[in-house]
Amino acid sequence: MLFNRRENAKKKQRTKVQFLQIKITNNLHLSKIKTEVLAGATVALALIPESLAFAAIAKVNPMVALYTSFCMAVVISLVGGRPAMISAATGSMALLMTTLVEKHGIEYLFAATILTGIIQFLIGVLKLERFFSFIPQSAIAGFVNALGILIFTAQLRLFAGEPWQMYVMVAVTLAIVYLFPRLIKSIPSPLIAIVAMTIVAIATDLDIRRVGDIGEITRNLPVLHIPQVSFSLETLMIILPYSLTLAIVGLLESLLTAALVDELTDTRTSKNRETKGQGIANAVTGLMGGMAGCGMVGQSVINTRCGAKGRLSTFVAGAFLLFSMFVMRDIVQQIPMAALVGVMIMVSFETFDWKSLKVLRKTPLPEALVMPFTVIVALVTHDLAQGVLAGVILNLLIFGWQVAQIRTTLSIDRNENRVYYIHGQLFFGSANQFVELFEYTTDTDKVIIDFHRSHVWDQAAANAIAKVVSKYHRLNKHVTIVGLNHDSHTTVHKSRVPEGDKGAGSRDRGMG
Repeated sequence: MLFNRRENAKKKQRTKVQFLQIKITNNLHLSKIKTEVLAGATVALALIPESLAFAAIAKVNPMVALYTSFCMAVVISLVGGRPAMISAATGSMALLMTTLVEKHGIEYLFAATILTGIIQFLIGVLKLERFFSFIPQSAIAGFVNALGILIFTAQLRLFAGEPWQMYVMVAVTLAIVYLFPRLIKSIPSPLIAIVAMTIVAIATDLDIRRVGDIGEITRNLPVLHIPQVSFSLETLMIILPYSLTLAIVGLLESLLTAALVDELTDTRTSKNRETKGQGIANAVTGLMGGMAGCGMVGQSVINTRCGAKGRLSTFVAGAFLLFSMFVMRDIVQQIPMAALVGVMIMVSFETFDWKSLKVLRKTPLPEALVMPFTVIVALVTHDLAQGVLAGVILNLLIFGWQVAQIRTTLSIDRNENRVYYIHGQLFFGSANQFVELFEYTTDTDKVIIDFHRSHVWDQAAANAIAKVVSKYHRLNKHVTIVGLNHDSHTTVHKSRVPEGDKGAGSRDRGMG
């Protein structure tokens, strides 16, 4: 009996322990869901004013930007490669659409958005996203800085013809945005500024432009919409340049945002999946009456700082955004444009990489030219992709010039033979300079060329070596090449450089 009682007591204790373990596990699970949902809701509320501001930049109806943010967030949460990253309508993409909308209309924008998604998906299929890693940091800094400047200048144009009350409201908006986080950090300060300025505008009946003046916000759900354009080669030629630019800029900003979220969450992004996901999201968005979007740096940072690490927060951000539009439609239409201008000026300041100016002072002059050159080209062409491309080309030219600097040091060995020690990379860019390094007529009858500190990269380099050997051969002088590593030896061997007596070492070549 006593034994049975003890056994029953142990069973009850084990049952209690198991119950507590299950309860704790469930609480942790529910806690994560709660964190994801609240983070997503916070991001959605912050997305409303920014989406409306981006619609103003792109000169489209506010619903286009709102549908975009909804579709992008929901779709990328399912197919993207970076959990917790927010994709929606962005300022960088909106800037690129303005000309297309002005010249050809909104239907061509929908078509261009679909084509943007197709291009991005193909880039993912072909795994071309790996080439984005070749974009130098200085060009990336130029991209970010040019984006900040373009967003800022776009806001300045909205002041034209507005009364003095707008200037005051913009100033107050900026004050709230920057000062309020010192008091409360749980609610996004841009949202607080929008709400406060909207209350003031409604209460005082200020005669300033409102969101409703840009276009009507409806309670209609986004539906499948085939762009009303002619499916012809002419249409393709119109939208293709815009789509290529949107695809490149969108992937660039998305992958940069993903890298930032990687650092914040100490996790890794599937870049290929993210590339395909951006393509799918943009194609779906275009079919639902939206414009092209991409990863958002600011909203992604808000999401992760609220504790989100999964896909649920991104999904909630999109879904709650659409819900908010149905509930608060009439209020949203009363939002003063001055408040949105103030928010976007803040976004432009936050986008600009101020640290890059400090780094610029410590950077060698040739490399320091890349960042401002990228900014200038982007501002002149009003095209961020062209700016980045120009920065990459300039950086490659600088890099090629530096790598092409090849030199020698001379010595005499114990057998009174002259030894040339080659320093630098031997390739097509340095081949001609390499041939001119030698003193053919005054050199000793036996010459040693040491490649321990060099590498032979291509056919042009091997041909240059053959040319040097040939010059010495015409003067009846013997050449021994030493220090070729395995790859260099293979390159020289494939080029059938004349071979004579072996030098010292398995990779040495005696030529004469």
